Amino acid sequence: MEKFNQIKELVASIEADAEKFYNGGNSAAGTRVRKALQEIKGLASDARKEITELKNKGKE
Repeated sequence: MEKFNQIKELVASIEADAEKFYNGGNSAAGTRVRKALQEIKGLASDARKEITELKNKGKE
């Protein structure tokens, strides 16, 4: 559940930068959003692995 919470926090933290990029044309904000999205991608991958491990433990 920790990874899921980290993802939620990251999404919330980039909301202002996404707004600046999409509505204000601020390219530096776009760079920050892309960086955060890459981090989210890694966290999502880790969360998927963790969920699979926990699911498979229940089958033993």
